[in-house]
Amino acid sequence: MSVLICGSLAFDTITTFPGRFSQQILPDQVHILNVCFLVPTLKREYGGCAGNIAYSLHALGGVPMVMATLGADGGPYLARLKDWGVSLEHVSTVDDSYTAQAIIITDQDNNQITAFHPGAMQHAHTQRIRADQRIKLAIIAPDGRDAMIQHAEQLQEAGIPFVFDPGQGLPMFDGAELERFIEQAAWVAVNDYEGKMLADRTGKSLAELSRGGLQGLIETLGADGCNVYVNGELTHVPGIKATAVVDPTGCGDAFRGGLLYGLSQGWDLVRSVKLANIMGATKIAVSGPQNYSIDRAAVIAQTAA
Repeated sequence: MSVLICGSLAFDTITTFPGRFSQQILPDQVHILNVCFLVPTLKREYGGCAGNIAYSLHALGGVPMVMATLGADGGPYLARLKDWGVSLEHVSTVDDSYTAQAIIITDQDNNQITAFHPGAMQHAHTQRIRADQRIKLAIIAPDGRDAMIQHAEQLQEAGIPFVFDPGQGLPMFDGAELERFIEQAAWVAVNDYEGKMLADRTGKSLAELSRGGLQGLIETLGADGCNVYVNGELTHVPGIKATAVVDPTGCGDAFRGGLLYGLSQGWDLVRSVKLANIMGATKIAVSGPQNYSIDRAAVIAQTAA
């Protein structure tokens, strides 16, 4: 079974600020904000939500099928995906754009400030999803606004169940648009900050949003695990203690790769989230979103405990 991953492919520039943002940003002066963070370390990594989710799913033995757009500088990323054995039939190149770029600053408390240039991602809506017997599951991850709206509609028309994962793209949508996504989706995944924004914009609690057509709503809580809502009922899934806390970039995407693997195997939502927690904890111990490795059999065995 292939899992269609709709989202961004990007190059990440990852930097570390050895202080705290809260010590540099004065709350009563944000109207004249002018700050500079000295970042003595810098790395360039392969990233983007679609790429990171695909990496996690592939590591678990799943079959990711990426739908994304690259710029003229995207050749190395194409080669990387090809090396994994990922189908490139839904990855297109926009010759007059750069590949999406994320510039990320992480402070010593693992808070992050990100600047994102969408580049070729702005053309993602030109790709259309059609019914495909190979695709049994999908995810709408952060992407161009039009692409997210159109791909959700197309997945619903094709009868392909999907996870709605708005991520940092959530502010692009108003309450009515978010409710429409939820009506179309089978599952919703948000972190606690996004969950509060989702509830605020729709005027409904996460428990209320999980009622109706959704099979489940997942609220991630970092090291504290996840809240899983099914038809209004809450189940807390404890977190996994990481061996080290090195870099949070891509942890949410690693989580989603684990979630998709479990769902694609027909697991129940709680077991799928247990696996997702393990993947997120594994990723945070390694710098960069696509540099960690796992013992697949051992990881999957942990979820049966």
